[in-house]
Amino acid sequence: MRELVIRDVRLPDHEPRVDVLVRDGLIAAIEPGLMTDACPVAGSGALLTPGFVESHIHLDKACILDRCRNETGTLAGAIASVGAAKRGFTQDDVYQRGARVLEKAIVQGTNAMRTHVEIDPGIGLTGFEAVMRLKRDFAWALDLQICVFPQEGLTNNPGTGELLEQALSRGADVLGGCPYTDTDPNAQIRILFEMATRFDVDLDFHLDFDLDPGWRHLDEIARQAVAFNWQGRVAIGHVTKLSALPPSRLADSVSLMKDAGIALTVLPATDLFLMGRDHDHLVPRGVAPAHVFHAEGVCCTVATNNVLNPFTPYGDCSLTRMANLFANVHQLSTAAELEACFDMVTSAPGRLINRSRSLAVGEEATFVALPAQTGAQAVAEIVRPSWGMKRGRLSFEQPAARLLAPETLLARGFEVETA
Repeated sequence: MRELVIRDVRLPDHEPRVDVLVRDGLIAAIEPGLMTDACPVAGSGALLTPGFVESHIHLDKACILDRCRNETGTLAGAIASVGAAKRGFTQDDVYQRGARVLEKAIVQGTNAMRTHVEIDPGIGLTGFEAVMRLKRDFAWALDLQICVFPQEGLTNNPGTGELLEQALSRGADVLGGCPYTDTDPNAQIRILFEMATRFDVDLDFHLDFDLDPGWRHLDEIARQAVAFNWQGRVAIGHVTKLSALPPSRLADSVSLMKDAGIALTVLPATDLFLMGRDHDHLVPRGVAPAHVFHAEGVCCTVATNNVLNPFTPYGDCSLTRMANLFANVHQLSTAAELEACFDMVTSAPGRLINRSRSLAVGEEATFVALPAQTGAQAVAEIVRPSWGMKRGRLSFEQPAARLLAPETLLARGFEVETA
C-alpha cells in the first residue's frame, strides 16, 4: 500500500486549508490536520486543482519553423507550407517533436489533452502511429486523446476516408473535420457524422475560420448533430466568424449551439495571428467571444492549437497564459470573469474530452499545485504550477525562483560590490 499526505493546501471553494491523503493512486481522505504516518508532501498553502486540460493541439506538426514558414501570414499560407513540409515527416520525427511539446505541457500543469492528427494519402498513418507511441509513453503524466481529421479535404482527396476508418479501427479516439478546405463542405460534414456513428466516437471540427459573417458551416453542423442524435458529442474550433457578429446574431448562435449540444473551442494565439491580414488599420481581433457562450451554459474551452509552426510561431504550452491572452482580448477583468477563463482551461475542457476529474474521496489522485489563492489569480498573474501528480505519483516539480539580495550572497560567501 503506497501512501502520502499533502499538507496544507487550498481546494477551490473550500475553507479552511486541508490535508489530502493519497493511497494507491486515489484520494483516501481530505481533512484539516490529518493524523497519519504517510510520507508528507508540502502543500505550502497552494491551490490544488485537478489540472489543466488542453482541448485542441496539433502534436504532429509542432516545432517545424526550421523547415517551413508562412510567407503570407494567412490561413491558406499556413496550410500550404505545412502541407509541403508534411511530405518529409517520418514517424520518429513526429514523435520527437511531439515529445518536446508534451514535456512543455506537463511542466505547465497539463495532465489531459486532445491532439488533432492529420490523415491523408500524402502522410498516411505516419503521424497517427507516432502519436499513438506518445500516448503510451507519456501515460505516466498525461492522458492523451487522439482526434484524426482530414486537414486538406475529404471528398476532394480520394483515399482519405479509408485512412480515417483505419485509424479509428486502430485506436483513434475522436473524428475531426475541416469543411472549409473541402470542395463539398456539406458532403464532408455528412460523411463524418455517418462515420462517427458507425464507430461511436465524438466529433471535433475546425470550422468557419475567417471573418465573413455572410456564410458559415455552423448551421449545417447543428442540423446534422440533431439529425444524427449526436448532441453533446460535437465540438467546433476556431469559429472566428463568431467574432464578426453583432449582438443579436451572436445571441441566435448561442441558442443554436445550446439546442444542438455543440461545444466551442477558441484558439486565441492562432486566431489573433492569422485573422485580419487584409486590414492595414483597426485590425479585427478575430477571437470568438467564448465567455458569452460560457455564461449561457455552452461548454467552452480555450486552447493552444499550435506551437512553433506556420499557424502559430510561438508558444510555451501554458494554459494560464492562453486564458490570460483570451481575457486581454475580450477585456475581462472581474474575479468572476477570470474564474470563467480558468474554468475554460480546466473543468470545461475536462468535460469536453471526457476526462472530468474532481477533488473528492475515492477520486483519482491527479492534480496540480498552483501558488495562488484562486483560479482568477492564476489567470491574472499567469501562475506557473509548483508540482503535479498523476494517480498518486509526482510527475513534475519546479522550485520557486529565489531573489538573491546582497546580504543573501554575502551569507553564501560571495563577494558583493556596493555602490
